[in-house]
Order: sequence, then structure tokens, then C-alpha cells
Amino acid sequence: MYQLLTLSSHSSQFSSMAAESNSNLRITIERNPPQPRLAELNIKCWPKWGCSPGKYQLKFDAEETCYLVKGKVKAYLKGSSEFVEFGAGDLVTIPKGLSCTWDVSVAVDKYYKFESNSSSTSSSSSC
Repeated sequence: MYQLLTLSSHSSQFSSMAAESNSNLRITIERNPPQPRLAELNIKCWPKWGCSPGKYQLKFDAEETCYLVKGKVKAYLKGSSEFVEFGAGDLVTIPKGLSCTWDVSVAVDKYYKFESNSSSTSSSSSC
């Protein structure tokens, strides 16, 4: 289901090939983004979501960007043993059309938003 997986952080990048052939779908992880970046995204105005430890099969019908306040996740690509790991302090972007299983080892608390057709971003600090 997934051709190329790319993890991004400030100083490193990891790529691996998965068995199936959905090209250009990748989970991007920005490790510990600086506070000005989080403020620019206005994440504290995003909805919150949380879950307890367990396994969750997910299909993303829209691109999601989320910031994990707490938790630890291994996201396994559908039909593959390939996974990416992210957790508290990470800013994660999951592309539209990706199917994966989240193996949550530490309960997750995150802010999230789904990409809409409008590309406007709010620079206001109030919600």
C-alpha cells in the first residue's frame, strides 16, 4: 500500500521501501519543533484527541497534521512490516489515502487538524 516512507527531523532523514506500490505516500515527522513553529501553526486551537494503549487500524481520508503532547506510537504500513515511530513532542503529517495500524504503547494525547481545501492559515493567537 506504500512505496516510500520518509521520516524527517531537523538533522536526519530515514527512507525505506515497503512491499506494496502506492507511490509517494509518506509519514513526515518533525522531531521537537521549536516553540515559534508551534505558535505559527496555532496548534493550541486545534481539536484534541487521545487514546489508551492498544492497536488501531486507521485509514486517512484527508491529510492530518498532529502534535503529540504525550504518548508513543509505532505506525505500521498496511500490508507491510515497515513502521515509523513517533511520540511526545513530535509534529507528524500523515498523507491522505494512507492506511496503517497504530500500535500505541503509551497513551496518546494530541492536537490535530485535517487539511481542508482552503489553504488559509490563521496567524492570530486566539482561537
